[in-house]
Amino acid sequence: MAINFTAHEVKLRLKERTRLKVFLKDLFKKEGQGLESLHYVFCSDEYLLTLNQEFLQHDTYTDIVTFELSDNPEVTEGEIYISIDRVQENAKKFNVTEDYELHRVIFHGALHLCGYKDKSKKEELLMRKKEEENLNAYFGGNI
Repeated sequence: MAINFTAHEVKLRLKERTRLKVFLKDLFKKEGQGLESLHYVFCSDEYLLTLNQEFLQHDTYTDIVTFELSDNPEVTEGEIYISIDRVQENAKKFNVTEDYELHRVIFHGALHLCGYKDKSKKEELLMRKKEEENLNAYFGGNI
């Protein structure tokens, strides 16, 4: 079970990577989803826009794009692309630290791979609740 973090043409300040990997493995276990591999790629708005257009036919900036690569629905082999530009802008917009917002998006992608969606209002509310639960568990209330 491998979890990797890569920066593509951006500077990445991701603290405590080993601790985060352990937390993510536990998140998948808690959600009852097998995990084979998970690759996070931190990139620019422009790079993520290109992926969004090419693979999802969406012509919009976004903070995250998640791909499930496994043919087995019970075991995740995922790639998660995160725009550092969006993370920085959203941190300012929502008046939170960049570290907090980065982890929110990291957990958001993992939750997508565990089956959570955010297309409807009801799904979005559940996703936000799960993000908050994981952020509180990870940061121990010290956000």
